[in-house]
Amino acid sequence: MNIPFNKPFATSKEIDYIQQAIIKGHLSGNGDFTKKNHAWLESKIGCCKALLTHSCTAALEMAAILADIQPGDEVIMPSYTFVSTANAFVLRGGVPAFVDIRPDTLNIDESKIEAAITSKTKAIVPVHYAGVGCEMDEIMKIAQHYQLLIIEDAAQGLDATYKGRSLGSIGHLAAVSFHETKNLICGEGGALLINYPELIERSEIVWEKGTNRNQFFRGQVDKYTWVDIGSSYLPSEISAAFLWAQMEAVETITQKRMDIWQQYHQAFADLETQGKVRRPIIPVECRHNAHMYYLLLPNLESRNTLIEKLQSFGIKTVFHYVPLHSSPAGIKYGRTHGSLTITNLFSDRLVRLPLWVGLNQVSTIIDIVYKILS
Repeated sequence: MNIPFNKPFATSKEIDYIQQAIIKGHLSGNGDFTKKNHAWLESKIGCCKALLTHSCTAALEMAAILADIQPGDEVIMPSYTFVSTANAFVLRGGVPAFVDIRPDTLNIDESKIEAAITSKTKAIVPVHYAGVGCEMDEIMKIAQHYQLLIIEDAAQGLDATYKGRSLGSIGHLAAVSFHETKNLICGEGGALLINYPELIERSEIVWEKGTNRNQFFRGQVDKYTWVDIGSSYLPSEISAAFLWAQMEAVETITQKRMDIWQQYHQAFADLETQGKVRRPIIPVECRHNAHMYYLLLPNLESRNTLIEKLQSFGIKTVFHYVPLHSSPAGIKYGRTHGSLTITNLFSDRLVRLPLWVGLNQVSTIIDIVYKILS
C-alpha cells in the first residue's frame, strides 16, 4: 500500500488551456488567462483588485512593500505559521512580533494582540489556519483603534468564509496560494488581494517591476518608466491557463474535499470521546473549505508514534510547523510576546492526514488509525 500525503488534482481542461495559451503566442504574464483569473477572484472573493503572483510568498512580499514596512517596524502574527508569513516582512527590515494561538482553531488569539502592540507596530497578519477564519471582527476593531493595517494570510483559505464574508476580503490586503498542496493549484502560484482602494495603483506598479506599465497599456500615460520599487511578481500564462481550469471546477473540488473531511470527522468521534485524539473545531460563524484534516494527539511521543506506524503501513502523514519563535531565524529576527504556551503544546501534538481529490482509501486510513491507537 502506498498512500501519499498529497496528490495534485487536475481536471480534463488544463492541457487544452495551456495549448490555447501557446497558440495565442503570449506566454509571459498578464495575458488573457491571467485576466480571467483576476476577474474570477474579484467576483468570487469580493476584493477590489486581484493580482496573480508566482507564489503566495510573492504576494506577501508585495503586501510588505505596500504596507511600507521599514527597518524596525513590527508586524504582529502567530508563531504557528509557515515561514513566508514572517520572511516577507523580515526582507523589508520588519520585526515579526509572535503571539500565541487559540486552543480551538489554532488561529491567532485575538485576545493576545492588543498587549503586543507597541509604538513600532505597523500591521497585524492573521493566518486562517486550515481554511478556518480568524476572529476578524475583533481583529479589525483593534486595527482600527490603533490605525494598523490588516494583511490576511489566506494561503489556505480560498473558498472559505467568516460570517458570510470570503476570507481574503476583510483585511486591507490578503494573500492566497495555489501551491500544489492547496485546494486550487497551478504547481506554484498565488495572488495578492487588495481591499483598500488607495493601494490599487501602487500595487500594479510594484507587481510590474516598479513601472507604470499597466497605466501605459490603459492609455493613462504616453510611455512607461520606472517609478517605484517592485519586482517580477507575475506568473506565466502557462500557470494562469492551468489555474483557470481549476477555478472553473472550484465547486466540484471543494465538495469532494468536504466529503473526505466529513468522513474523517465522523469516524474519529469515538476516538475523541475516548480521549485519544482531538478533532478540529469549526466555529459556527466560519465555513471552512476542507483544506486539511488533522488530529491532535495527547503528546509528542504519541504523535510521532502514530506517524511512524502509519508510515509502516504505507500511509504518508506529516506534522505541521516548527513554531517560528523557536526557530533560529525567528530568534534572530523576531520577538516573542508572552509564553506562547498553546503554540508550543499543539505543535508537538498535531498530525495531518492525507486529503486530496481522488483519495479513495479513506476508510482504510481510518481503520488503521483505530488499530494503532487502540
